[in-house]
Amino acid sequence: QVQLVESGGGLVQAGGSLRLSCATSGRTFSRYAMGWFRQAPGKEREFVAAVRWSGDRTFYADSVKGRFTISWDSPKNTVYLQMNSLTPEDTAVYYCADHNGYGSYYSTPSYDYWGQGTQVTVSS
Repeated sequence: QVQLVESGGGLVQAGGSLRLSCATSGRTFSRYAMGWFRQAPGKEREFVAAVRWSGDRTFYADSVKGRFTISWDSPKNTVYLQMNSLTPEDTAVYYCADHNGYGSYYSTPSYDYWGQGTQVTVSS
C-alpha cells in the first residue's frame, strides 16, 4: 500500500517560514518525481514545486520561485518544502504527490498518489 503523509503545516505571520515534510512508503512507489501542490478555498489545486527522484532537477511555480525550496532525502524517503517569506496568498492546504512517470511535472493528472494534506495559514 502506497502512503504519503504530510506534516509541518500551521499558522505563521507574513514574512515567516515553515518547512513541510512528506514521508513516503509503499512497495509500488514511483521513482520518477515528487511534487507539492496547494489548494486554497474556492480555488483549484495548483502546482507548487517538484523534484526528480534523483534530486538533480527541481521545478517551481512562478509564484514561489526564490521563496520556496523543494528537496528530497532519499535515505529517509522524505520530501521537504522549505517555505520562506510567506504571504497571506500562500494560505492553502498543501499536498504532496507521487509522479507517475508520464506527463508534465506541473499537472495534477501526472500524479497518482496523494497525501491527506496539511493546512498552512499565513496571517497579515
